[in-house]
Amino acid sequence: MAQENLESTNQTKTLPVGLSIWPPTQRTREAVVRRLVETLTAPSSVLSKRFGVVPTSDAESAAEAIEEEALAAVSTDGSTESVEEGIKTLQLYSKEVSERLLNFAKSRVSKEGDAPPSKGEESAESKDEEDSGSVVNSESTSA
Repeated sequence: MAQENLESTNQTKTLPVGLSIWPPTQRTREAVVRRLVETLTAPSSVLSKRFGVVPTSDAESAAEAIEEEALAAVSTDGSTESVEEGIKTLQLYSKEVSERLLNFAKSRVSKEGDAPPSKGEESAESKDEEDSGSVVNSESTSA
């Protein structure tokens, strides 16, 4: 039994005839775009915390452009020779998407000049408001 398991793990895995790693299906590409939009618009995402939340309409158009550009950057003739090549191309695509997403977020901050305060600045501002008895803080929470 143990010998059978060893033999099966040593064999190269082949994919069923209709299944391929690259190029991504339209459904996969749409999922990538949805995830990019979520990342750009969710206040809890690391990117939004660092660079600010992007309005949904801007995020949707940017996400579509990011995905299309990344696909074009790594596009092959439409097929790959092996599963390994498909995986490498998929990894490169993922890297391209990530780099373009980060560049988009950075460019928005540099264009707008509205970088969210760093944690240190935020803490100092909160402390100043508390010390001065600012009414702004209590008014904004009751709205």
